[in-house]
Amino acid sequence: MRFAIFCAFLVAWGSATAATLKVGSKRFTESYILGELIVRTAGEAEHRQGLGNTGILYAALRSGSIDLYPEYTGTIAKEILKLEGRPSLEYINRALRPLGLAAGVPLGFSNGYALAMREERARALGIRRLSDLGKHPQLKLGLTQEFLGRADGWPGMKAAYRLAAEPTGLDHGLAYEAVAAGRIDVMDIYTTDAKIERFQLVALDDDQRFFPAYDAVLLYRADVPARHPEAWARLQKLEKRIDERTMIRMNAAAELQGRSFAEAAALLDGGEAARSERTFLKVLFGPDFWRLTGQHLLLVFVSLAASIAVGIPLGIVSQRIKALTQIVLGAVSVIQTIPALALLAFLIALLGTIGTVPALIALFLYALLPIVRNTHAGLEGIGRGMRMAPLALGLTEGQRLRLVELPLAMPSILAGIKTSAVINVGTATIAAFVGAGGYGERIVSGLALNDNATLLAGAVPAAALALIVQGLFELGERRFIWRTGNA
Repeated sequence: MRFAIFCAFLVAWGSATAATLKVGSKRFTESYILGELIVRTAGEAEHRQGLGNTGILYAALRSGSIDLYPEYTGTIAKEILKLEGRPSLEYINRALRPLGLAAGVPLGFSNGYALAMREERARALGIRRLSDLGKHPQLKLGLTQEFLGRADGWPGMKAAYRLAAEPTGLDHGLAYEAVAAGRIDVMDIYTTDAKIERFQLVALDDDQRFFPAYDAVLLYRADVPARHPEAWARLQKLEKRIDERTMIRMNAAAELQGRSFAEAAALLDGGEAARSERTFLKVLFGPDFWRLTGQHLLLVFVSLAASIAVGIPLGIVSQRIKALTQIVLGAVSVIQTIPALALLAFLIALLGTIGTVPALIALFLYALLPIVRNTHAGLEGIGRGMRMAPLALGLTEGQRLRLVELPLAMPSILAGIKTSAVINVGTATIAAFVGAGGYGERIVSGLALNDNATLLAGAVPAAALALIVQGLFELGERRFIWRTGNA
């Protein structure tokens, strides 16, 4: 009976999820705003914001984790389809059809890539075009990681313009501050960035016509119009509604005026959206606080429970079977050395989905090492006399482990679990990069906006939660030691 109820719940939950249009967005201001605008227009929709770069969004779209997201024709042609030249939207759609995807609803503006310098610096060096960069190999370039890896980014541009510079990877929001401070000379920009004028930058002329056209469209699963006819009909109203000046104005509202992405998206309706007064405390305890807290706690403690269930037996096996000691300990140690984002990218490709599941698996793997190692160390530290006494009393191997050895090793095991819990609280912030939420969602948004208040509103509760978790485990350790000492 309970199993039938559980299955019915899963079916109902799956139906509700399928009925909601899932909208994704990349990790930069304009994509956040367009994602909010799409959700606002579609009605019954969910925004999975700041999922990362093109590769992650494309994988999420193919797997069905999202239904659509705002994209640019040049990116679709060069980065996704690997097409040459400047193909039309019709040609792009013919190439997308076998993938079960389509591009449509041209939004009305183009947002292309460009390289930019401070106007004063460019004038002093006589640099007006991209081809002029080759005459100044001493210039320091700070380019976004995505631009450094894209076919229509640095690799192709370096070959087209025969450049010899070695650029540094830099987050887009931080690059503006770096170029203003003179720490770098050249950065990549989006042509609708609101900060171009504020930081007195000049876009260098693409005299070789390397960059394709980047017209803003919706990239969507081909079955979306049939599955969500009402939402799709409303989204058609966005066609040609946003010109370049309007998009710059919405970007400026978020980046320069401190408005939320939703408030910036509301500007398309014509009037001035009400601006809420932003202080650190208001951002910290904003309407998303409890949602993000719940998501963060879910990520931390579900992954920790799985790590305990697997890690303690692995520690026991590594201590009992000497031939497996180095294999088990070496394997969990190697996992700990894998960069978090690389592990998440691998899990997304392996599982074919984004969101909570790959994030939980990554956190589970990262939490194993302290638990396995401390379980092994705790059991190894038990003296020979204590090991032999239970056998003299007639206890079996299983009874000796359960009644004597594990209780004696428990302080060491609890210390490993505490370490894993604290590590998981901090590491869980990366889950926002794959749409799993948590406090990292604010950190990702703060990076996109270069907004310290939003960054701190994500970092501070994560740090506070780590301290609370550590304190609770230490209290639990003391109670356990007191009880065993008085037993």
